Amino acid sequence: MSPDAIRSLDARWSSCWTPNEVARRLAGLGTPWYVAGGWALDLFRGRQTRPHADIEIAVPAAGFPEVRRRFPGHVFDAAGSGHIWEGAPPEALAAVHQTWLRDPATGNYLLDVFREPHDADTWVCRRDEAIRLPYGDIVHHTRDGIPYLAPELVLLFKAKHARAKDGADFEATVPHMAPAQRKTLAGLLARVHPGHPWASALHRPGPKAPVRCGRATGGTPDA
Repeated sequence: MSPDAIRSLDARWSSCWTPNEVARRLAGLGTPWYVAGGWALDLFRGRQTRPHADIEIAVPAAGFPEVRRRFPGHVFDAAGSGHIWEGAPPEALAAVHQTWLRDPATGNYLLDVFREPHDADTWVCRRDEAIRLPYGDIVHHTRDGIPYLAPELVLLFKAKHARAKDGADFEATVPHMAPAQRKTLAGLLARVHPGHPWASALHRPGPKAPVRCGRATGGTPDA
């Protein structure tokens, strides 16, 4: 991508969907799916806590064709490593895991779909393929049924780059996690990112009980 194209991405994502809109459009989908990234942490905490520049969901790679069929009037582009492959040709799908849903009328992006490794009904972590968990263990739901990735796994993925917003998400989310979730995240960080600076914060006292899953706002993100 050219520098100009990279700078234009924020505007092209400015009309992306909210979790409520995605759940409405994917209602009845046969393959497992869940909201990922920062939106997943907001769904866990029960409210939108900050603006989101995009929205990410994940599906097992074999289930992506079912998602693709849900949007016959839109186009999927593959994205990664500073490139966008319009129309997501097979060679691009094999090279990257992100797939951006584009409105052909406006050129704007509405949804980022991660195509994740899996073994049948078992989720496989793309950072360490030895980490394998049943989808039933990693997918949580809000009170109104929106699926989202367990916060300990969201934070594991955010730990790689640990940008300012990732650190803020970590600090804001960990106090609401149950002791077992904090313990799981500590173990995952030790395995995937040994010596990560977040590890020490996981030993701070947590709340007496985890926050119950609630409804996140359906308002349009600010970015």
